Amino acid sequence: MRAYKRYGKRGFTLVELMIVIAIIGVLAALAIYGVRRYLASAKTSEAKNTIGAIARGAKQSYERETANSQLIVNPNGGNSSGANHALCLSSPAPVPATIPAGTKYQPGTGNGVDFDAGDSITGWKCLKFSMTQAIYYRYSYTKGNSPVTSSHGGSPTVSGGESFETAAEGDLDGDAAPSAFALVGQADASNEMRVATQVYVFDEFE
Repeated sequence: MRAYKRYGKRGFTLVELMIVIAIIGVLAALAIYGVRRYLASAKTSEAKNTIGAIARGAKQSYERETANSQLIVNPNGGNSSGANHALCLSSPAPVPATIPAGTKYQPGTGNGVDFDAGDSITGWKCLKFSMTQAIYYRYSYTKGNSPVTSSHGGSPTVSGGESFETAAEGDLDGDAAPSAFALVGQADASNEMRVATQVYVFDEFE
C-alpha cells in the first residue's frame, strides 16, 4: 500500500501572499512613475524642438543680407549703402499671453494673431516661424539682453544689440510653478551668429 504524506500539498502562507502582493505593488508603482515620466518627456520635447526651430529662424534672419533701397542722389550714378546683418526685432508678445496651466493652447490663425504677428523686420513673420497645432508652452523671442528667463535661477545671459533669446515656459502639472527652456545666440566679432549648443532647462517637468 502506498503511503501519502499528510501535508504534501501545503498551500501558500499568509505571509508569503503578502510579500507577493507587496512586490506587485512596488512594480506597479514603478511602472506608473515610468509612464508618467515618459509622457512628461514627450511634452517637454515640444518645447525643446520649438525653441530650436525659432533659434534657427533667428540665425537665418541674421545671415540674410539687408540693404537700403538704391537711393541714387547723383543723377550720374551712385551706390546705396552697404549690406548689413541684423536680427529680427522682438516678437510683439509671447504666444499665448499667459502660460497654459496643465492644458494646451490652440494658436489663432488670423492675420496678425499669435504667430502671425509682426512684419518683415519684427517678430514671428520676420523669423518665418509659425505653429498651428495645439501647444503646452508659451513661446517668446526677445532681441537684446533682456531675456524672458532672467527671473529663473541660472538662466543664460547674452550681451550686445545683436543677441537674442527664445524661450518656452510651461506648467504641465498646473501648480503655478512654471518650467522654462531657453536658447540664446549672439553675434561674435566677425559678425557670425553663434547659437548656444545646450538648451537651458529650469524645473523640466513642472
